[in-house]
Amino acid sequence: MPANLVTLTTTENQQTLTINPPTSGLSLQGVIRIPGDKSISHRALMLGAIASGKTTIKGLLLGEDPQSTASCFRALGADISELNTEQVIVKGIGLGKLQEPVDVLNAGNSGTTLRLMLG
Repeated sequence: MPANLVTLTTTENQQTLTINPPTSGLSLQGVIRIPGDKSISHRALMLGAIASGKTTIKGLLLGEDPQSTASCFRALGADISELNTEQVIVKGIGLGKLQEPVDVLNAGNSGTTLRLMLG
């Protein structure tokens, strides 16, 4: 692929990927993976946990905050696989079937987990 088709610029706080139109006779193909979003990752875990049955989440953002959300819902009875960006499986038990936790739910330092768990 000619160097002028794709340019990646990195600064201190962001990366910019520039894709220029190919000239005649050239084509551009590929896959771009967009990093997961924290807010959507929390909500995907929560909705999977309160749904009845299996939910597959792809592209989950890894970090302490989504880990806190997963931990809280595990304590409430949901079966959540180890978090990774490829695929997370949540076996929800249904909204009305969440169990009383054995111990205090710990949201860690995640304000989003705390706010969403409070309703």
